[in-house]
Amino acid sequence: MLYPAYYSYKAVKTKNVKEYVRWMMYWIVFALYTVTETITDLTVSWFPLYYELKIAFVIWLLSPYTRGASLIYRKFLHPLLSSKEREIDDYIVQAKERGYETMVNFGRQGLNLAATAAVTAAVKDGL
Repeated sequence: MLYPAYYSYKAVKTKNVKEYVRWMMYWIVFALYTVTETITDLTVSWFPLYYELKIAFVIWLLSPYTRGASLIYRKFLHPLLSSKEREIDDYIVQAKERGYETMVNFGRQGLNLAATAAVTAAVKDGL
């Protein structure tokens, strides 16, 4: 994690667009890998050499010689995300709206609980 993070920093600092794009592709692929890994760890971690293969895969992704992340991004992720971009954007908007509504409801419930607790405490103290 430190190697790609540091070289991402260097790309941003030097404003090297080519390197910036390379590391952005890496982080997009790595994010998808992390989500996938969460599921696969639960189901196939018993497989012999599983953890060694994961390490080798991450090295392949970030290696400047193999450019694995760029390959996966250009061949698979970019076409997939481009074709589903509108649907993903709509889903994110809906999730944000639901999240806001949920927070408002939790806030109301919290205020109601606090008010009830305050009234209950006041009644007990008054008796």
